[in-house]
Amino acid sequence: MSTVIKVENISKQYRLGKVGLGSLSHDINRWYQTTLRGKEDPYLKIGEANDRSVKGESDYVWALQDINFEVKQGEVLGIIGRNGAGKSTLLKILSRTTTPTTGQIKIKGRVASLLEVGTGFHPELTGRENIFLNGAILGMTRHEIKSKFDEIVDFAGVERYIDTPVKRYSSGMYVRLAFGVAAHLEPEILIVDEVLAVGDAEFQKKALGKMKDVSAKDGRTVLFVSHNMPAIKQLCDKSIVLVNGFIGFEGNVESGIEFYLSSNNDKEIDDLGSYYKINSRDDSAIELLEGQVVDINNNQKALFDSAEEIFLKFRIAKNVHIPNIKGYLVIKNREDDVFIETDTFDFLPNILETIDIGIHDFTLSIPKRILPNGKFLVYVNFTSEFSIANFNIHSPKEILNFEVSDMFTKRGQKRKARTNSIIQWKKIN
Repeated sequence: MSTVIKVENISKQYRLGKVGLGSLSHDINRWYQTTLRGKEDPYLKIGEANDRSVKGESDYVWALQDINFEVKQGEVLGIIGRNGAGKSTLLKILSRTTTPTTGQIKIKGRVASLLEVGTGFHPELTGRENIFLNGAILGMTRHEIKSKFDEIVDFAGVERYIDTPVKRYSSGMYVRLAFGVAAHLEPEILIVDEVLAVGDAEFQKKALGKMKDVSAKDGRTVLFVSHNMPAIKQLCDKSIVLVNGFIGFEGNVESGIEFYLSSNNDKEIDDLGSYYKINSRDDSAIELLEGQVVDINNNQKALFDSAEEIFLKFRIAKNVHIPNIKGYLVIKNREDDVFIETDTFDFLPNILETIDIGIHDFTLSIPKRILPNGKFLVYVNFTSEFSIANFNIHSPKEILNFEVSDMFTKRGQKRKARTNSIIQWKKIN
């Protein structure tokens, strides 16, 4: 197979705390050194590695350094790394949204990018108009776009709203249509960032299936960024793992996931703790204000015996009445295996729909011996199937961490909870 993407010595430098690259004096010095004296740019020699967890001494940071790799036609490349590792910066360079500080990229074919919700969409235009606009940007004729139009709308599931300005779409509808456009308008290269997490489970399944078809059947190349390791494993042929702006690993998917989990994920889990609180309120229609892991005596802690009952306490602010709003909870281990999955709609009536506007406390209890030994992440989200103009839903996602260990009892069996009959949201005030 021919090479369609070749990345050679790509580096990207940013100056912290500034809108531009630097001050007027820096620009004059750069021009004097490079243009008049024929020297190397002096600011390429300074700067620190991109480690967001450490306070640096320099005003310059290297978001990426010395990145080299190739992608063949029809391959699906998974790009993995912690938040701030440089994944989105790399994709922006590949999609020509920004330019590298040093190095070059060689790309063969048209590129469609989905880097964030609504990429390439004009909020004042309707869904129909944005489809034709995006197709024109990709170099397609009006006839080619019309031949794909019905397929795009059917995939996105937004037929009823196709002549409505997209500024009135929910984030889920936005990303459905954006992905439908990117995947169906036949680019040779499809670049997808982790925006698919905005969609519901049904859409994520459709999107992964479509990307697999695009690669296997059409011979197109896909670059896929996600923190969902099962999706990476299912979809990708090879992987690269970014660590603080460098490539820490390049190779097969299984080894890449193992490298990522062993070097990064433990720290991310440990950073969360057993207590969560937002720093400031926003204009969201519903917000998770606090979260806490406690025992039966209401003592906050992060380590539990397998014979103990575990309680998750949440404080939620409901600011607006939203049709079909649901609180969604997942408990998973460091390998992304899901052990508990439930939402407020599991037991009718849906408790978040029935409560009044205001601040409310909820608790969820996890029975004894449901979880095996290990560290667990608590993932919380809010969703609604309805589109409401000018409203946001606060989505904290991974917020809490706790550990289960057989401190006093025999080692338990690894099994998943029967969530629809065991775990449910309960209002406690």
